[in-house]
Amino acid sequence: MSNKIPRRTWLKAAAVTAVASLVGNTRAEPQDPTKTQGASPGKLGSRSPFEQPEKKPSDISSRTPLQDLYGTITPSDLHFERSHAGVPVIDPEKYELLIHGMVERPMIFRLKDLKRFPAFSRIAFIECSGNFRTGKTTMTPQEICGLTSQSEWTGVMLSTLFREVGVSPKASWFLAEGSDAAVMTRSIPVSKGLEDGMIAYAQNGEAIRPQQGYPARLFLPGWEGNTNVKWIRRIELSDQPFMTREETSKYTETVKDGKIRQFSFDMDARSVITYPSYPQQVEKGWIEIRGIAWSGRGKIDSVEVSTDAGKNWTKAILQEPVLDKAHTYFRHLWRWDGQTTEIMSRAIDDTGYRQPTLQQLINARGTDMGGYHVNPVTAWVLQQDGTVLFKPEKWK
Repeated sequence: MSNKIPRRTWLKAAAVTAVASLVGNTRAEPQDPTKTQGASPGKLGSRSPFEQPEKKPSDISSRTPLQDLYGTITPSDLHFERSHAGVPVIDPEKYELLIHGMVERPMIFRLKDLKRFPAFSRIAFIECSGNFRTGKTTMTPQEICGLTSQSEWTGVMLSTLFREVGVSPKASWFLAEGSDAAVMTRSIPVSKGLEDGMIAYAQNGEAIRPQQGYPARLFLPGWEGNTNVKWIRRIELSDQPFMTREETSKYTETVKDGKIRQFSFDMDARSVITYPSYPQQVEKGWIEIRGIAWSGRGKIDSVEVSTDAGKNWTKAILQEPVLDKAHTYFRHLWRWDGQTTEIMSRAIDDTGYRQPTLQQLINARGTDMGGYHVNPVTAWVLQQDGTVLFKPEKWK
């Protein structure tokens, strides 16, 4: 018997070895791809070993690398995470959603029951209400406001389920309860559920990721992330809010004169330039300034860009389609003369709301306004050597 290895088998093994070497060391010099057979098709796709975007994790959250993305759809594995007690493991075969309270027919829906109803898909963002950080010049868009991401969400409309159980006309609020160890709960107006609320079980064409609520989550387009209760297991209808722990001890904002603002659900219009931004470096000449803008109250009407520290503003080009409650891509072609300057953007939505500066927010809400719903204009400093730094601002 011959011990000679067939040429086809040898080439395939060599290709697999080459790919494994590249994955292990992205700096390795790749072989000439025209001289070596590539890897065979696999069961699951993967990124090039030369492309390794990562979320930036902390104990309770991880942030989307906005500066590394193209377009407006966030890859599912790069969607930001925020949890109150970690990510639970839930068997989809045992999953149940109870809807009860002020309804004619209390019902329990299994996952397969939810999937029998007419399916609906939409592209929209989710943003954490605490999505702002400042303090140092070496901060990326990911660190400053990376707690926002966008997906195509698929599921059943909440209005469909409400009709199925027969919600009482007197019911004005519902409690959304999660299956995590924190048993996350929020009070939601019934009107929002009827308008565009969903029970989402899919994300970007696949089953929703565990970090995003598998096997199903509440999705409320444009509203602060914590109301979009993940791993949802119970909805109770009532004629008043439930005043849960999360909406009294956490998700409220102080305002002037010692007052507290509660149930400020909508995420206000915002934008951020993702290129150029820290830690990127640019060269003198033509630069296409790029970024994303979004509003929880509707569509982005326009984005204005300043290249002279806010002295003058010019309308940027919006990439179509401009969708309701969705990240909108914008760009502005600009010729940089090589002198130190500041670039920034501000969003205006179709309600007429204009993204404020941090000082304007402080003037309106006071220095003790807390960290929720802070959406200031973000400025980048271009230095003569082409380096780009974040311009932090004093909060207190």
